[in-house]
Amino acid sequence: MTPEEFRRYGRQVVDRIADYLTGVEQYPVRAQVRPGDVRTRLPASPPERGEPYEHLLADLDTVLMPGITHWQHPSFFAYFPSNASGPSILGDLLSAGLGVQGMVWATSPAATELETLVVDWLAELLGLPERFRTDSAGGGVIQDSASSGALAAVVAALHRASGGKAGTEGLTRRYTMYVSSQTHSSLEKAGRIAGLGADNVRSVAVHPETLEMDPAHLRTLIEQDVAAGATPALVCATIGTTSTTAVDPVRAIGELCREHGIWLHVDAAYAGVSAVCPEMRWINDGVAEYADSYATNPHKWLLTNFDCGVLWVADRRPLVDALSILPEFLRNSATESGEVIDYRDWQVPLGRRFRALKLWSVIRWYGAEGLREHIRTGIALAQRFAALVDADPDFELRPHHPFGLVCFRPLRTDALALMEHVNASGQLYLSHTKIGDDVWLRMAIGAPTTTAEHVDAAWEALRAAQSR
Repeated sequence: MTPEEFRRYGRQVVDRIADYLTGVEQYPVRAQVRPGDVRTRLPASPPERGEPYEHLLADLDTVLMPGITHWQHPSFFAYFPSNASGPSILGDLLSAGLGVQGMVWATSPAATELETLVVDWLAELLGLPERFRTDSAGGGVIQDSASSGALAAVVAALHRASGGKAGTEGLTRRYTMYVSSQTHSSLEKAGRIAGLGADNVRSVAVHPETLEMDPAHLRTLIEQDVAAGATPALVCATIGTTSTTAVDPVRAIGELCREHGIWLHVDAAYAGVSAVCPEMRWINDGVAEYADSYATNPHKWLLTNFDCGVLWVADRRPLVDALSILPEFLRNSATESGEVIDYRDWQVPLGRRFRALKLWSVIRWYGAEGLREHIRTGIALAQRFAALVDADPDFELRPHHPFGLVCFRPLRTDALALMEHVNASGQLYLSHTKIGDDVWLRMAIGAPTTTAEHVDAAWEALRAAQSR
């Protein structure tokens, strides 16, 4: 593809994206295809000769688009938001165009130094502690997701708990980590990958109503494990669980961790960005004093398209020491000087994209004021929906909904059947969770194009389905 061809088709692609974002409501929210429909409409073998780009764009329209679930649709209320915005898309395009491989400072100094800037900016916007800044002993790094951040935290915690031996001698003794039934599954997966084994990922009880982790039970498990000869390595406290956005008592958990010398990882993948609003900074209680690592995803609720998850550590040394391997082909004078950050040592893969460009674009375009407005709008719309549910005797509302997620259930019909009915209609898309034996529906609001009209329409569709 020549530069002129790229220019011509590139304009067409940008126009298509703009048209898509403008007209996304014309599509049913969820893909209306059956398994195998997309693949069977495409050739079984690759082309022998190259094809005109127009052919690809034609297949995009006729074959792929029917199989797309539209996460940017204003009536997409499933899972959590996966925001995209104009400045973020353009930042991603610039990253792809530059083709930067930012594994070490020397391979593109601007990629590393812009990343150190934007993670410090975001820490300031969220009211996170000074020790998470890159000009301190800690610092931040952009990962692909909070799941990768969790794995990095577990590896660092094991390195510290073993006195640096876990990375060289392996796990020569039994180490344990602690989660609750509401903790994201990525933490258990991280424990398995790091070699702890599923049996050493201990499940802490939760409060039956709030679903927050029970510090008393955590203490019991830690003391039992220590008595049995195990070394507790990490506890994960969650701010805004995936199921219901429960908030664990970080301060109480942190006090226990400090007492026993255990790494405290705080998973705020969804809800953490809400602290851009000063009135939401209550979620940070205990983080400054006790958190060894903290993760949140701008790609969920902060107008930054996937993938962009930020991990901060209070002390970078255990992370870097655990993950740093320096082959000869990576040696360079900047690294040897010790004056630069090499982000290859802050993550599992060696290679890394220039993700900082899109987060930088978002923060500069919207500013703190615009980001706060976006979060406040999502929270206000969630409260609006919660009030509608609460006023209807045919539905039950879960009381805890401080963010953009509302959990509720119908009382006169099966919750899963109701969800499948409205999802199949294409008017909206919900997901569900289970609390005890009961199925609850999840209404996750946060798309930048969602308005009160979309929320009201979703509620009317649910009421109509309940009455059918």
